[in-house]
Amino acid sequence: MIKIIVGTNRKNSISKKIALIYQNVLLELGEQTEVLELEHLPVDFSFSALYENNGKNVLYNQFHSKVMEGDKFVFIVPEYNGSFPGVLKSFIDGMTYPNSFRNKKCAMVGISSGIGGGGIALSHLTDIFHYLGMHVLALKLKYAKIEDNMSDNLLTNRLYMELLQTQAEMLIKF
Repeated sequence: MIKIIVGTNRKNSISKKIALIYQNVLLELGEQTEVLELEHLPVDFSFSALYENNGKNVLYNQFHSKVMEGDKFVFIVPEYNGSFPGVLKSFIDGMTYPNSFRNKKCAMVGISSGIGGGGIALSHLTDIFHYLGMHVLALKLKYAKIEDNMSDNLLTNRLYMELLQTQAEMLIKF
């Protein structure tokens, strides 16, 4: 089962919309999926589930278990202040080191309102995943000006959809 992680806790996010589009593509390719939404993390998890509190937050542990059982992931990564959201970093920091991500595989989709498509955010996250021993698919999607390329919760940019389809197919074979 491929786990799709919405990399923000923002309500009604574009990241979630992209995650659902990605999920539909994977389903059409015959893959089972599960979307993990960081907006459903416990609001205090960075204090109640990390470091000396590791394993003590029941709600966070449910997310942790889903990551542990996964072997392939898609991270939908919005660009926040030139990098990725802090909630995503805290989420990763709460995982058991090093076994939560070691020798697992992931694909990444960067999104931004600007022209960079989240490229710097994806670079930062790639460095972290390499440190943790995760294998990152080389084709990283960078969706710039995302609001201009969506309508009614759909990607209207044909190239964006073609790239998503290609990346999904590559992830399945990865």
